[in-house]
Amino acid sequence: MLRREDSFDDLVYNKKEVLLGEKKMNHKPVVVGIGELLWDMLPSGKRAGGAPINFVYHATQLGAEGYAISAVGKDDLGAEILQELAKAGIEHQTAEVPYPTGKVLVSLKDGIPDYTIVENVAWDHIPLTQQSCDLVKRAGCVCFGSLALRHADSRQTAERLLELAPREALRFFDINLRQQYYSKELIEKLLRYANAFKLNDEEILVLRKMFALHGTDDEVCRTLLDRFDLRYVVFTAGDKFSAIYCPTEKSFFPTPKVEVVDTVGAGDSFSGAFVYNILTGKSLKEAHEEAVKVAAFVCTQSGAWPAYDK
Repeated sequence: MLRREDSFDDLVYNKKEVLLGEKKMNHKPVVVGIGELLWDMLPSGKRAGGAPINFVYHATQLGAEGYAISAVGKDDLGAEILQELAKAGIEHQTAEVPYPTGKVLVSLKDGIPDYTIVENVAWDHIPLTQQSCDLVKRAGCVCFGSLALRHADSRQTAERLLELAPREALRFFDINLRQQYYSKELIEKLLRYANAFKLNDEEILVLRKMFALHGTDDEVCRTLLDRFDLRYVVFTAGDKFSAIYCPTEKSFFPTPKVEVVDTVGAGDSFSGAFVYNILTGKSLKEAHEEAVKVAAFVCTQSGAWPAYDK
C-alpha cells in the first residue's frame, strides 16, 4: 500500500523534470525485475523465463546492471534455474521457499505461444528481505507485472518494494494478462504505483471494457497516459506496429518482417531494450527503434533468453 505520508504527486514526480533527467543519464543503469521466475516447458525442451526476469535478461545483455527478485523451490528445478541466472549474468535476490519451482506449459501454433500456468508455486510466495529493499533503493527501473501479484504474499512484497524505489526511477508495469489471474481492482492499483505502462493489442481490449475506455487505440493510450499520470505508455501490436507515448511526443514504428521461430519473451525484450536505452540517454524515438530491433531478433530465436551476438 502507499504510505500515508506519500501523495501520488510525490511518487509520480514532476514529468518534465524526470524526462529531462533521464536524457542526462549515461551511467550503467540498475534495473530490477520483481516477479515470476520459472521454466517455460516448450515443445523443444525447458527454457528459463518469467516476464520480469526476461526483461532483466535483455537489459543486462545490452549493458545494464540487472537483478531479479523472486523465489524458487528447494528442488532440482530451482537449483537448475539459479544456474541459468548465473550463466546469463543476472544477479539476483532469489529466496528458497517450501513450494515447487514455477513452471509454465507452453504450446506453439505458428510460433505464437499459449500458456498453462501452474498455481501455488514458489514465485507466488516471494518474501520481503532487507537485501531486496536495499537493492530497489538504488534502481533506475523496477519492472513488475500482474501475474506474479496474483497471490497476497508476492503482492505485498512487490508493493513495499515499489514504495522504496527512488522517486525518479521508472516503475515499469507490463500488464502481462494471463488466464484468470487479474482483476480491475488489481490493475488499477498497480497503475497507481506505475509511471510507465506496457500493453499489447489483445490487452487493450480487456482494458477498454474494464475502464469503459472509448475511441481509437491511439486515443485509449493517450487517455491512460493522462488518467494515471504516466511518463510512458508502450503499446505493441504484434507483427503490425508499436507506438510509445509520453506527455510531449509519440513514436511509431512498423514491426520488421522476420522469419519467426517463436515469440516467447519478445515483448519483454522490447521492454528491456527500451528502458535500457532511455536510461542511458537516448531519445524516445532512438530508444523505441532499438527496442524494435531487439524484439525482432528475439523472434528469430528459440526461447526467451537467446544468446546475443556482441
